[in-house]
Amino acid sequence: MISFAVILSALELGCIYSLVAMALLLSFRVLNIADMTTDGSFTLGCAVSATLAVAGHPLLAIPAAMLCGAAAGFVTAALQTKLKIPSILAGIITNTGLYTVNLAVMGFSSNVTMLKTVTLFSMLQPSLGVFFRLVPALIAAVLAAVGLVLFLKTRLGLSIRATGDNPDMVRASSINTAFTITVGLSISNALTALSGCLLAQYQKTADISLGTGMVIVGLASLIIGETLIPRGKLGGKALGAILGSILYRFILAIALRMRLPSACLKLISAIIVALAIGLPNLRSARKGGVKKC
Repeated sequence: MISFAVILSALELGCIYSLVAMALLLSFRVLNIADMTTDGSFTLGCAVSATLAVAGHPLLAIPAAMLCGAAAGFVTAALQTKLKIPSILAGIITNTGLYTVNLAVMGFSSNVTMLKTVTLFSMLQPSLGVFFRLVPALIAAVLAAVGLVLFLKTRLGLSIRATGDNPDMVRASSINTAFTITVGLSISNALTALSGCLLAQYQKTADISLGTGMVIVGLASLIIGETLIPRGKLGGKALGAILGSILYRFILAIALRMRLPSACLKLISAIIVALAIGLPNLRSARKGGVKKC
C-alpha cells in the first residue's frame, strides 16, 4: 500500500515538474526545437531561488529565477538565429556555459542549504496545514498552463506556432522567425527555471547537479500526458503535461517502494520515454499491417 505521504509527495512534485513538461511542450512540440538548455536552466532556477531565499527574499526569487531562465533561452536563441548554430548544439553550448554561471550564483559552492531559511512553502504552512506544499505547487502549474494556452492563442503565439509548423511559409508572410524563436525559447526556459525555483524551496536545498537529466524527465511527463490525452487541443495538451508529470512521479514512487536503488531512476526514466514513444508507433504499424492483409 502507498501511504498518504507518498501520494501527497507525488502530487506536489508532479505539479512542480509539470512546468518543465509545459516548457518542452512549447519548445519541443510547438516550435519543433530540441532545446538542450533545459538542464542548465533548471539548475539556474534552483541556484537563484536558493541564493535569494537565504538572503531573505523567497518571493523575489520567483520572478528573478524566471528572468534568469528567460535570459538563458535568449542566449540559446541568439546562437541559433544569429550565428546559425544548429538548435541542439546551441542548447548544449548554453548548457555548458551555465554550469559555471550556476556555480557563480551559488558562490562557487556545489550546493546551498536552506534548513533554517524561510521559504514560500514555510510561509504558507500555518494557513494551509498539511497541504502547504501542494496548494502553491498546484496553483503555479494551473496558472502556467492557463497562461501558456492563452498566450499561444494571441497573434504572437499564433506566429510562434506557425514558425514551428512551417518556418518557410512564415518568412514568406514577412514574420520575423528569429523573433518568434527567441520569444518561444525565452518563455520555455523561464518556465523551466520557475520549476527549479520551486523545487529548491520545496526541498530546501540547491545542488549543481539537480538539473541533470531534466530533459528526459520533462519528455517522459510530456509523452505520458500525450498518451493520456492523445487528441487534445492546446488546453488538453497543457492538462496532459500536468497529469503526465503526476503519473510519472507515481511511477517513480512505486519503483522506490519496490526498493530499487535510487541510481536506477534515470534508467527507469529512459525506459518510460522509450516505451511512451515507441508503443503508439508499434500499435499503428500493427493496425496498418492488419488492414493490408
